[in-house]
Amino acid sequence: MVALNRRKALALMGASLAVSGMRVPAMAANKKIKVGALRFTSHSASFIALERGYFADAGLDVEFEFFQAAQPMAVAIASGDIDYAVTAVSGGLISLAQKGAIKVIGGALSEEAGIDGQKILVSDAALQAGRKTPKDLDGAAWAVTQAGSSFHYMGAKIAAAENIELKFKPLQKVGAIIGALKSGQIDAWSIVPHIAKPLAGSGAVHIVGDVSDYIPDYQVTTVFTSTKNATENRQQTEQFIQAFSRGADDYAAAMIDKTGGDKGVDEMVDLIHKYVYTDRPREKAAPSIINGTMRINSGAALNIASIEDQLNWFQSEGLVDESITIDTLVDRSYVDILGG
Repeated sequence: MVALNRRKALALMGASLAVSGMRVPAMAANKKIKVGALRFTSHSASFIALERGYFADAGLDVEFEFFQAAQPMAVAIASGDIDYAVTAVSGGLISLAQKGAIKVIGGALSEEAGIDGQKILVSDAALQAGRKTPKDLDGAAWAVTQAGSSFHYMGAKIAAAENIELKFKPLQKVGAIIGALKSGQIDAWSIVPHIAKPLAGSGAVHIVGDVSDYIPDYQVTTVFTSTKNATENRQQTEQFIQAFSRGADDYAAAMIDKTGGDKGVDEMVDLIHKYVYTDRPREKAAPSIINGTMRINSGAALNIASIEDQLNWFQSEGLVDESITIDTLVDRSYVDILGG
């Protein structure tokens, strides 16, 4: 499993916790940090915080490191290769939290009533074979990046609700899944709308449902860091969250509330396009970026009930240890709780 690739780094982390030099305020230090991200619209809060100087205002000199799946990002946090990240809860992340290596410190992308969310997709071959609704997916090949990924969780929740069975197929990377779905090598998948809608527009893939119908108020992604940063570098970590939250609020104002009108949407699309769909001209990238609009939680607030449900599912599947509690995974001292 990928989470085992850096055992030495995890072993050394305990020793590194004892090292603490003089604490220099991050505002004065212009502290260099690495932030893990995916080239998804859902990571826009981080992109905005960098482009609009919010990280710089917080004394943070941010460099992005891009990944293609959630679990490798969790490993990179634990090993110290990156400092902060935004991604889905995975079995790897939970297991690293059990080892004392990482902590969830906030929430990011969420399913929210009234805002378009993640879609359930089928290949054209699957549709032609009669798989026209989620209930028709009994026995279907459902794509995941890795066992214990958010794609695994979503598929399992959908299968349980429809009383069907799915065959989970690990393909490691989102790009590989897209290729397999378009060619009919796998039958179904679920993904954020800025990827789902363009795929459906191609005719090779079809939307047959919404994830929110099965997992309402799903906390899709979280903000997390190493236990070392959460405990030793509190000022830096709080400043990261504050800058990230400013980016999230700007995103919601422009893309959801549309307080700046069409001009505000256009300006936000221009900014996001520097990081998302960079291989496409702006006019072709813009519709996909706009299609990706989902809620990124203000203040990095966290839906604890959703995280508990995810943890319970991972435990029920034997993917993580039953002894893990929500407080093993989450550092509540940083967290504003949604609905709490």
